[in-house]
Amino acid sequence: MTYEPVYARTPRSAFIPSPVFVGIVAIFVVSGVLTWTRFGNVGIDVFLFVLSGWLISLCLHEYAHAVTGYFSGDLSVADRGYLRLNPLKYTHPLLSIVLPLVVVILGGIGLPGGAVWIDHQHIRSRAKASLISAAGPLVNVVLGLVVAVPFLAGLAPELTQDVTGRYTVSGSAEHLEFWAALALLAFLQVTASVLNLLPVPGLDGGNIIAPWFSPAYQRAWNMVAPWGFLILFLLLWQTQVGDWFFTMVNWIAELISVPTWLYAYGFELLRFWSN
Repeated sequence: MTYEPVYARTPRSAFIPSPVFVGIVAIFVVSGVLTWTRFGNVGIDVFLFVLSGWLISLCLHEYAHAVTGYFSGDLSVADRGYLRLNPLKYTHPLLSIVLPLVVVILGGIGLPGGAVWIDHQHIRSRAKASLISAAGPLVNVVLGLVVAVPFLAGLAPELTQDVTGRYTVSGSAEHLEFWAALALLAFLQVTASVLNLLPVPGLDGGNIIAPWFSPAYQRAWNMVAPWGFLILFLLLWQTQVGDWFFTMVNWIAELISVPTWLYAYGFELLRFWSN
């Protein structure tokens, strides 16, 4: 009697990227070319490039949760369409798509959102449960490093100051808007990585450590979880925690050679209607 892995019974179509995701990737590529060539209104080009790129990363983040859950025992994620990278299949499209996009436009940070639902009764290991939660933030870390490669290689323009104190842009200045948009995408991945790894109830960081709590602590943790996102939001925008957060994010961005001035300019271009 031959053994057939249980995941082999899932149709291959369950793993094929959806037309929605392919369309988002197409918008990302086309808007990237338009931004590089400064075609038309470059502010609109940057807007489309950054938001479609951020949406792609949201899809990959949630896909990482889903595919890790699938190979950890929850095969139902395939039936829910989570393995096709379709953002419309998420359990909370408003929290997973609309809210993070709005926050990017208004505040310029990669805010985490609610997402795929994993049936944890099929997950037999605390380590696997933690890995499922960690998979999403790890994708943001990898994407941040990938986007930072051109900056680490010294391909991006630089801001220099002459003896008179005047600032000038050197290097690839003719494609400044593209580099600013790419720097903003890298910055968003850094903010998303940090936020998602914070040990806050209801967020990925909190879900990574929750399986290791005693049942009593897990019940208390789960009671606070629905409010974790609101608590984090208030801390970032109403207390000194926000200053500490951005100081750390800027330090990490500089560490991977993504300059603060460049992604700040990218954010200005993104909000083209206010210029």
